[in-house]
Formats: sequence, structure tokens, C-alpha cells
Amino acid sequence: MNYYQLAQEVIAGKIISNEEALALLNSKDDELLQLMDGAFVIRKHYYGKKVKLNMIMNAKSGYCPEDCGYCSQSSKSTAPIEKYPFITKEEILAGAKRAFDNKIGTYCIVASGRGPTRKDVNVVSEAVAEIKEKYGLKVCACLGLLKEEQAQQLKAAGVDRYNHNLNTSERHHAFITTSHTYEDRVNTVEIVKKHGISPCSGAIIGMKETKEDVVQIARALHQLDADSIPVNFLNAIDGTKLEGTKELNPRYCLKVLALFRYINPTKEIRISGGREINLGSLQPLGLYAANSIFVGDYLTTAGQEANSDYRMLEDLGFEIELTQQQEKAFC
Repeated sequence: MNYYQLAQEVIAGKIISNEEALALLNSKDDELLQLMDGAFVIRKHYYGKKVKLNMIMNAKSGYCPEDCGYCSQSSKSTAPIEKYPFITKEEILAGAKRAFDNKIGTYCIVASGRGPTRKDVNVVSEAVAEIKEKYGLKVCACLGLLKEEQAQQLKAAGVDRYNHNLNTSERHHAFITTSHTYEDRVNTVEIVKKHGISPCSGAIIGMKETKEDVVQIARALHQLDADSIPVNFLNAIDGTKLEGTKELNPRYCLKVLALFRYINPTKEIRISGGREINLGSLQPLGLYAANSIFVGDYLTTAGQEANSDYRMLEDLGFEIELTQQQEKAFC
């Protein structure tokens, strides 16, 4: 396959076929650099060499009634994680200041649970109003299944983006969780779109899905028109249903990132949870397909040292995308 030619065709508007998509995932390791070069042609066309930085604030940890097999916060998990109720507005604001000072453009307020309470939404709404005024950060909320009135309130408060991952293909969904449906997840994304909030939705790779499932989740996110697509690679945590699962290697992870770029050429593709342990020393290559990463820790697992990420971006010759207020403060 001529990956460069395919990239040019994608830029011109081509939607790759399922056969072509599977060919990307099944490509020979010897062709990996050619594949990533093609992905970079698309990425550079739409995003140049800029990288969006994101930071997670774990606003509520544990106590989740859902049975998601990958999650240490699930009611079915026995993982020894820190558990605490929803944090205060002041703690959310302190996290936003750290994000601003570390050149993070998108601040992600994440909470465990099936969905937020009225009090949770009120705390987030009050915090977001101050974050926008003080720091001008893009704010992404991730609070679980959302109701119409909750989406309306978050939009009015200034929430820019809402994350709710599809996680896997519709076919594979019941293997991962049975306490909510695939349609529940799609519905939440549609609700936030309806209320003018930018939709963020992605996948977790390495959960015993097939390559056809990977193609289908990438395709589903394209059809859903998610603006931001986090691609997570399973970090199998002891005490979860998927503990001990290890199906990934760095080369395959890069092929997955390339696939998501070819199928979602215009969208923000973010290398997310599990990148450190699954991509390993090949992490820099991932940014030839993706244009966004998380900096710092994840929900219940540690991330790479921030200085290592900044050095990686500098070594690549890439540029951190700053907010207007950050440009005034740092440039």
C-alpha cells in the first residue's frame, strides 16, 4: 500500500474502506515509518506541528456503581485506590492554576460515577465560571451519563467540551460492561452536541477486541462527529476484570493511532491513558499521528514526568498550543 498516496486522497475527501483500514492495522512492521509518515501528512495538513496539552483533575475517585471491566473505580474492582467524594470548588480552581502555569490548554474535570448529582453540576458550574475569567482555559467536563438540563447548565457556565468515551465497538461493549448500554453512551454525546458543547469521545484499545472492532470504533467516532478523540491503551490494573491482559506492543499502538488519523483526519487525536507503558520508547512517534496528549497523572495511575513530555516535544520540534492568556503570560 502507498500510505502517502492514501493520505493525499484522505485530505482530498476520501473515506477509507474497511479493507484499507484493516490493511493499516495489519501492515508489516518494516513499513511502520512509511505508515506514520502518511499519518503525519494528514496531521500536518490540519494541525501543523502544534500539540494540544491536557490535564486531568480527578474530582471524585471511586464509589462507582458501574461494572466496567477496565476500571479500578468500578464497584466490581478490588484495586486498592484512593477514594474520596466530590472535591470543592477551591480545589478545582487550584488545579486550574497548576494547569495554566504548566502551559496546559485544556483542563479536564473528571468524576467517577454513573452520572453527576445536582450538587456536582453546581460545583463544576461555579468553578468553571471563575476558571474562564481567571485563566481562559478550555474546560472539559467528564461526569458520566448526562441529562438534558445538566448539559444546558454546564454550557451556560462556560464548559467548552464534554467527554464521554464509547470505549469499544458496539459488538464488544457487553463484554466490557453490562450496567449501561452502548446506546446510553451515544445518547450522552448526542445530548452535549444538542446543547452546543463540543463532544469528546474515544476508545480504549487492548480489551480483547478484534481488529475489526478497532476499525468499527474509529468509524463510529467519525460518524458521531466527535471533535476530540482520546485513544487510550489498556493499563490492566490488578483487581479489575481485565487484570493480566497484555495484548499490545508499541508498534501496534502506533498503527492504531495512524488508523484513527486516517479515519478522522480533521479531528483532535489525543494519546491518552496507558501511553507510557504501551508505547514505551516509541512515544514520540505517536505524535506524528496524534496532535494532543495528557500531561501528568491519570485518574488512578501515574503518568510520565511532565518535564519528560516537554523535552519530548522540544526534541521533536513541535510547538505547544497556548491559550491567548498563556501567550500573554509566557511569550
